[in-house]
Amino acid sequence: MPILRLKDIDKMSLEEHTKKLSELRAELSRLRTMVGAGGAVDNPARIKELRKTIARMLTIKSEQNNELKQKETEKKKPAKKVEKKKEKKQK
Repeated sequence: MPILRLKDIDKMSLEEHTKKLSELRAELSRLRTMVGAGGAVDNPARIKELRKTIARMLTIKSEQNNELKQKETEKKKPAKKVEKKKEKKQK
């Protein structure tokens, strides 16, 4: 079962998203340290779940940034001039 579902991640604000991402990274780091030191982890599958959730969150964040960039570039593009095209067709 995933740690965070896609619906939950989409509903998060930017601050919540950043905070949760740092919490998950800290937990993953802690678990990796335990495994590296030779200790036993209660739930070894938790590491895989954490990695997938972090990747999912980063992917969603990247997609949202790309959408914002596309909207900004669309606003900056000048309107095409139709009059010049009509003149060229007449010639």
